[in-house]
Amino acid sequence: MAATLQLCGGPRASLLEPLARASLAVVCSRSMASKIPAGFTGLGKWGIQWQKNFMKHGYPLVIYDVFPDACKEFLDAGILVVSSPADVAKKADGIISMLPTSINAIEAYSGANGVPKKVKKGSLLIDSSTIDPTVSKELAKDVEKMGAIFMDAPVSGGVGAAQSGNLMFLVGGVTDEFAAAQELLGYKGSNVVHCGALGTGQAVRIGYNTLLVWLGLDPKPLAKILYVSSGQLWSSDTYNPIPGMIDGVPLPNKYQGGFRTTLMTKDLGLAQASAVSTKSPILLGSQAHQIYRMMYVKGYSEEACSSVFQFL
Repeated sequence: MAATLQLCGGPRASLLEPLARASLAVVCSRSMASKIPAGFTGLGKWGIQWQKNFMKHGYPLVIYDVFPDACKEFLDAGILVVSSPADVAKKADGIISMLPTSINAIEAYSGANGVPKKVKKGSLLIDSSTIDPTVSKELAKDVEKMGAIFMDAPVSGGVGAAQSGNLMFLVGGVTDEFAAAQELLGYKGSNVVHCGALGTGQAVRIGYNTLLVWLGLDPKPLAKILYVSSGQLWSSDTYNPIPGMIDGVPLPNKYQGGFRTTLMTKDLGLAQASAVSTKSPILLGSQAHQIYRMMYVKGYSEEACSSVFQFL
C-alpha cells in the first residue's frame, strides 16, 4: 500500500522557506514541514491553480513541464523544478500528472525519461489527464513492474473550480489505495469519487460528457457523479454561455481562459472511440464532436468550449 501522506511536524522547514519569502499563505496551525514532497508532471491552467493550492497548504513541490516558461512562477518562488518526469519520480513519493492527450501521457510514463525510470517502490502515481481508458491500463503495467501504484483520476469542473478547490476527481484503481489518493487529491477537489477498478475513472469521465452509461460502470457512483457534475445541467447553472447569465465564466473575457475547444474536441473524440469499441450508438454525441471539429479548424481552438454558443 502506498505510504499515507504525513500532515504535520518534522525537520524539513528549510524546504518551505522559499514559500515564506514569496509571501505564500500557509493555512495550518501546526508546522507543515514534514509533508512529503508532491510531484507534478504537467501544468496548464488547471494544474497551475492546483499546485498553488498545495503551496498554500505547505507542501514541498517537485515540478516538471515540457514548456520551461510555464514553471517560471514556481521557480521564482523557490519550488524545485526538474528536467524530466523521471526526475520528478526520483524526488517525490506521491506524483500527479495532468496532460492534454494520450500521446503526452504515454511519453510521460513510457518515454525515455518517463516516470518509471526512477520511480521508487511503493510510490503512488495519479494520472489526472483525460485519456483513453485502454491507455491508462497500459501505462499502469509499466508502473506496476517497478513496484509502484498507478491510479487514473481525470478531473472535471473548469478553471474556476481549480482556483476555489472544488474540482471533481473520478478515481479508478484498487480500493486499498483510494484513501491515500483521496488525501492527495482532496487539496484541490471537494468531490473525490472512487469509480471502481483501474480505467473506470476515465470511462466515467468520457461517458458523462455524453450522459451515457456503458463500459461496465457501476450505476451508484455514476449517479453521484452526475448529480454534482455536468449531468445536473452544469452548462446552465454553472458555466452558462449566454451573455449576462453568470459572472466569472469565460464569456465576459471573450471566451478566453476556460476549458479550451481543442480539449473538448479531444474529449468528444475519446467518447466517440469508446462508443465505436463498445458498439454503442451516440447520435448526438457524434454531432457534437463534428461541431467542435468544425470550430477547431475555423479559429476557435484556443477559445473556451462555451464559445460554441457564439459559433452556432
